[in-house]
Amino acid sequence: MIIKTSPDEIQNYLVDASNFKGYCDAVYLPSNENEIIEILKEADSKKQKLTIAGNHTGLSGACVPQGGIVISTEKMNKILEINPEKKFAIVEPAVILREFQSKAREYNLLYPPDPTEKNCFIGGTLSTNASGEKTFKYGSTRVYVEKLDIVLADGDQLKLERGKFKADDYILAIKTENGKEYNLDIPVINMPLTKNAAGYFCKKDMDAIDLFVGSEGTLGLITKAQLRLVPYPEQIISCIIFFDDEKNALQFLFEAREKSYQTRTGKTNNSIDALALEFLDEHSLNFIKDDYNQIPLNAKAAVWFEQEVNKDNEEQLFDSWMKLVSDNKGNEESAWFAMNEKEKEEIQGLRHKVSLKVADYLSKNNVKKLGTDSAVPDEKFLEFYYFCTNEMKKNKFNYIAYGHFGNSHLHMNMLPKNEEEYNKGKTIYRNIYRKAAELGGTVSAEHGIGKLKTDYLLDMYGEKVMSKMAGIKKTLDPNLILGVGNIFSENFLKIG
Repeated sequence: MIIKTSPDEIQNYLVDASNFKGYCDAVYLPSNENEIIEILKEADSKKQKLTIAGNHTGLSGACVPQGGIVISTEKMNKILEINPEKKFAIVEPAVILREFQSKAREYNLLYPPDPTEKNCFIGGTLSTNASGEKTFKYGSTRVYVEKLDIVLADGDQLKLERGKFKADDYILAIKTENGKEYNLDIPVINMPLTKNAAGYFCKKDMDAIDLFVGSEGTLGLITKAQLRLVPYPEQIISCIIFFDDEKNALQFLFEAREKSYQTRTGKTNNSIDALALEFLDEHSLNFIKDDYNQIPLNAKAAVWFEQEVNKDNEEQLFDSWMKLVSDNKGNEESAWFAMNEKEKEEIQGLRHKVSLKVADYLSKNNVKKLGTDSAVPDEKFLEFYYFCTNEMKKNKFNYIAYGHFGNSHLHMNMLPKNEEEYNKGKTIYRNIYRKAAELGGTVSAEHGIGKLKTDYLLDMYGEKVMSKMAGIKKTLDPNLILGVGNIFSENFLKIG
């Protein structure tokens, strides 16, 4: 096991992609589960704070320590098995998503959860219930988790298999490998009817796996996961359509979404059924225009869509999409179609470029990220979107708006020039999150709460629910060593 203590050696472990910064005494790099157990037992006995870190691609500060020690999982990076017959894989937490998806492709299989940042660790995606473009059709990470091996705060091991430990109403009983039993009191809450990565998953008769997925390193450390795979699509239509009017772009996207829902309800194979529905506003396009000459000068918005097809229905589905484009006044002449894998990656790269340039902007101006991660019910989305853009315009704040609009999920990225503007932006930012909660949505659809959004989660759920969620943590981690600062503000973690 490697232990790093030199300031020069640990600097990279003290920041994430949001530019949130921290500090710690040492960084531990275990190479197996036994070493993790050893570290946790010692930390628990000393009541020493411990932060679990992945590849630092997160955007909420969850892996950034505020004292204590860090466990970096980077040495536990093996794909242990891919079973093409039963369609599952077993992986360690530091397997890089891009490499995992590439390996699964060799077996003509797909791991659908696909965050925009493909250099993330699988463990990080599990800790936040991550999602991405294909979530519109396939759902988020949680859906694909079949088994988890977890080390709890005291070093005890917990082996979960979907269906093994299920709640009886709102009481979830689990048993460790050493025979210790826990009875967890699950809060009774109305989970948002959207994709959601805010706080613990809480539902009547829920599975124990669902509690740990999305728990952001506050309940235990995942050492191994068995993940479900699906057959790789025979072919995918991938296209970006540019629009001269933002309203037409939104109408196109909403009609495509509704047709996709109808196709799934009717279980038909030859109708529009989007794999991804992504939106970029005019500001986003202008932000990256120098890098992409495909973007028309007068473009006010763009929609990127994907659809799975086969040789029998490809032509029919292509025509259906083009009719929808024409009906909504999309610019067919400037449409960017991906004709092969390389071009498909280039289209994905355009979408990713927006996020990368935001990160560069933050670093250059030395400010933390002010980017929303909210989703609301479909019927409330337009109201939410216009509320957000009006807040920006009213306050004369530079911004770009993009996101997974198929899932009614908006990334409103504010672009403060300095710390003074950042502080002004925080008030606007909180108003946006409060509006999302008011509309029955979530303050985090995919990035998690981490240390940056604890106040917004409190706005969303209220003190009573947050206290009950904190009770789950205090039961499994009574010395409060794991991921302190993530999900809960400090006052919810007081003993007594």
